[in-house]
Amino acid sequence: MQESTALITDSYGLLAVLVLIPATLFYLAENTPLKAFFQKVPVLVFAYVVPSLFVAANIIPSEAPIYSDIMRFVLPASLLLLTLSIDLKGIYNLGPKALLLFFSATAGIVIGGPIALFLFQSYLPEDIWKGFAALAGSWTGGGVNFVAVGVAVGASESMLGMMVIVDVVVAYTWTGLLMFFASRYKRIDAGNQADNSMVERLREKVETFQKETARVSTTSDFMVLIGVAFGAAWLARQIGNWLPPIGGIFDSFAWMIVVVTAFGVILSFTPFRKYEGAGASKLGTLMLYMLIGVIGVKADFTLIAEYPMLIAAGATWMLIHVIIIYLIMRFTRAPLFFMAVGSQANVGGVASAPIVASAFHPALATVGVLLGVAGYVIGTYAGLLTAFLMRLVAGG
Repeated sequence: MQESTALITDSYGLLAVLVLIPATLFYLAENTPLKAFFQKVPVLVFAYVVPSLFVAANIIPSEAPIYSDIMRFVLPASLLLLTLSIDLKGIYNLGPKALLLFFSATAGIVIGGPIALFLFQSYLPEDIWKGFAALAGSWTGGGVNFVAVGVAVGASESMLGMMVIVDVVVAYTWTGLLMFFASRYKRIDAGNQADNSMVERLREKVETFQKETARVSTTSDFMVLIGVAFGAAWLARQIGNWLPPIGGIFDSFAWMIVVVTAFGVILSFTPFRKYEGAGASKLGTLMLYMLIGVIGVKADFTLIAEYPMLIAAGATWMLIHVIIIYLIMRFTRAPLFFMAVGSQANVGGVASAPIVASAFHPALATVGVLLGVAGYVIGTYAGLLTAFLMRLVAGG
């Protein structure tokens, strides 16, 4: 499709569309009778899909300079804001079983990806490993890691668009199943002889934490957050340009993402962490939805018919992940809550892990945020590790 034929082609108009789409979706999800529907199908799904439909309807183009600008400037700032709030001690205090299930879920993605690639690569496009590497970033962290790893390995925009299709079809099918299982967690935990008292203690701790940290944001808060986010992103970019490239995986952009993630973790141990109460992660999530929209415009859903094996490969990958975490849950007699949230924190990230957590109890949503933010921290690293393994499988 030629850009000049689209209804909206100017940068201001495209930026407005990329902001208005998630804004409209969130309004519908919170203030209309569709609220119940969006509780079953998260806004995140439509934040991917609607921009692609706008492209198909010739409302916006699939290519525009503003898209790459958003990637370059918004991505690192978003990542810093989302990692700024990480509470490493809080995550540790969730208990060894919660952390074991979380890291087992990560391992399931890292292991399952190369296996799925080995089984299906002869049926898939050349250099598909690059797209799968980006998907590994998403499935071990979130949308921000998807973009970061994809750009780091040199995945084309069309390849990333194909991975969006796999993500929407496979990952959100799994999310729906997790929410279905959540409604039956007591029966499942009883059958597994799991001690559910840990979940109840978590609920009480989370409710206390929410009451202690909630405050009204000020103009000063937002000025500091914006300044720190873009300032750290710029500094990380300068350091990334200075550091040497490593093989075909780490270039200056990959280094920038690694460095800005490290900045976020370091700042989480300083007084800056208090800005989470002022909405640091909310501002980071707002930026994330802009990034999701940019990726969404690249999604070509006609590719499902062209590459049905692509969906099959993604489903096989997810099945390996599920088998690993299920066996760990059964072996350790861990509550379903830890398995479900640990998995979703990896596969869906901070945008959807709270949704799955709140399906068990609304007060537990923050647990999903904690593990989801942890996913942002390790997602890029795990994604790059998976990229290395996939490159070996592909013979690159």
